[in-house]
Amino acid sequence: MRYAETGYNLEIDLSTGNIERVETDPNLTKLFLGGQGVNARIIWDRVGPEVKPFDEGNLLIFGAGLLHGTPVVGCNRTSVNTINPMTGIFGHSTMGGYLGPEIKHAGYDRIIIRGKAPKLVYIWIKNDKVEIRDASHLKGKGVRETTRLIKEELNEPFAQVACIGPAGENKVLTASLEHNWNSAARGPGPIMGDKMIKAIAVRGTKDIFVAHPQELFELCLKMKKEIHASDGCGDWMATDEDDSFHHNNFSWGNSRTRIKNYWSKELQERWTRWKYDHMDRQMGCYNCPKGCINIISWPGHPRFGYKCYGKDTYHMSAFKELNYSYELLGYCQDYGLDSYSTPQTLALGIELYDAGILTDKDMPNFPTDSGDRIKYLIEKVVHREGIGDILANGSWHAARIIGNGAEEFEHNTVKKMEQLPIKLGKLNPAYYLMIATGEKMAITQIEGSFPQDPIRDVEERKKFVEHWDAVPSQIFKDIFMKWEKRDEMSIEDTCLVTDWNEAMHYVDDSTGLCGFVSSFRGQFGGKTAYSFNNVPQIIKLATGMEIDKDDLWEICRRNRTLIRAINNRLGIRRVDDDPPKDHWAVRNPELEEKLLDAYYDLRGFTKDGIPTKEELYKLGLDYVADELIQRGILDPDEGTPSQEAAKKEQQKSGGC
Repeated sequence: MRYAETGYNLEIDLSTGNIERVETDPNLTKLFLGGQGVNARIIWDRVGPEVKPFDEGNLLIFGAGLLHGTPVVGCNRTSVNTINPMTGIFGHSTMGGYLGPEIKHAGYDRIIIRGKAPKLVYIWIKNDKVEIRDASHLKGKGVRETTRLIKEELNEPFAQVACIGPAGENKVLTASLEHNWNSAARGPGPIMGDKMIKAIAVRGTKDIFVAHPQELFELCLKMKKEIHASDGCGDWMATDEDDSFHHNNFSWGNSRTRIKNYWSKELQERWTRWKYDHMDRQMGCYNCPKGCINIISWPGHPRFGYKCYGKDTYHMSAFKELNYSYELLGYCQDYGLDSYSTPQTLALGIELYDAGILTDKDMPNFPTDSGDRIKYLIEKVVHREGIGDILANGSWHAARIIGNGAEEFEHNTVKKMEQLPIKLGKLNPAYYLMIATGEKMAITQIEGSFPQDPIRDVEERKKFVEHWDAVPSQIFKDIFMKWEKRDEMSIEDTCLVTDWNEAMHYVDDSTGLCGFVSSFRGQFGGKTAYSFNNVPQIIKLATGMEIDKDDLWEICRRNRTLIRAINNRLGIRRVDDDPPKDHWAVRNPELEEKLLDAYYDLRGFTKDGIPTKEELYKLGLDYVADELIQRGILDPDEGTPSQEAAKKEQQKSGGC
């Protein structure tokens, strides 16, 4: 018997209509766990570099986390992976809600979709019954109406529905997949549209078996109470009305204008009143005691839900206040637009118009008010009309299509995708590495275990370290104790901090844990529910697999390396590991090159950022090495990690 997983994938070929329930290889679970880890292995095996994002051969995979459907608390994020048409590389996308656990209860560990349907369809899964159904009547409909109509049509009020809006149907590259006020951005939206899938609806009623049920239940019941009571878990932004950090530090408009001291007591009182006067409730995701999602009914506009700083991006792009975002969010969620990339692209369009690069010929009847301009461009982008057909490709591509100097205004992307709209002073070494080398296109999916800033007071620092339970080894306590200034950390320590931050996210991406109870929260006070210190035991209780801290760390390293290799095969090299030039006002090119060299050494990469043959063989990825060599991407004799880096890696691993 397989524990914690079903042992089956659901394979759907939209071109032929073929549907298969396919038994999976348990060895893949040992090597990659589940979620994004196994998804990456499938994409490596079946989506070669000759397959373009909008080809029939590109896959769209909905991967349940290894621990989905078990009693493990806060385990609900679904990995949705494909080749992202905006970046042309592996699309990292996860979303909260209920979909992943429901897929598990229906009897599958993941849904693998290939091909294209001849007309708009939706996929209905109820345990062993799987149908590809006509969705012609849903064409052009928004997310809320689509979800409602599908549930009514199926007479299944408890079905979990993930769908796209008109933006996804029109293959807008900043489109998102929406589900229960959660969204999967960075690729799945336009791929759904290209494959002509309006929605996936799932209802599962099967049991998930675990290896040690009594011990796991007792542990999870205890953890549920602790997580509920903890101020170190959950999205604090759902309840903390002081949002001065984002508004004083993030850049407004086209990620260019910082408004220092914008926040005020009067503004906070006004925005708090707007929120609570119109908030229906706060809700959480599957098996989580935290209510991180605010549900708002703004008069005269569609109801919407948000978490994190998703409420800020539209009004900051338009230099407006919260009520402006409240007017827009319901429409944008219904259209299925990513609130992270889309506002930046819209603001770029405004800036290009003000600079005379775009004119009234490109944007006839363009309003004068900044808020009206954003609304004007949203309609153009969603329907790919006029200039919207160009902006729908995201900032990087749009600037290059427009030309005439527009490229100089596109300044906040890495690997062709918009980044956090923040501009800083001095270089932060760890953040340089995470942003430069990140394969996930968002720093929030990489940072999180190690604090962003040192604690100046030594006694306070000692107190923090004494209670730092999530730390995987003494070495990180030592690094933190000697850290005095944000921009001053040794290259060796910087690489180790980056490694830990990355690794913990790879734990979440493969198990399905939410970062708000795990990888993202440790940086704020050191308290978090899950860490390398307890996840191995939880995996053991759920699956029966014998796994310790070192094993888990190696799996994360394998998953991270495999995704890098996928992207290497698609063309990514050292030159692409380059943050936005103006992300920090003061750059240090010599240090940055040394950081990259040291990071590549620690990771077992060549000087060009490609995993070495030695590293790939060590991780059991020999088939990856062989193909990279065969394709002429990797020189088998090049780039063996230095002895010094290998020694440091050994020391770190031993400390764990």
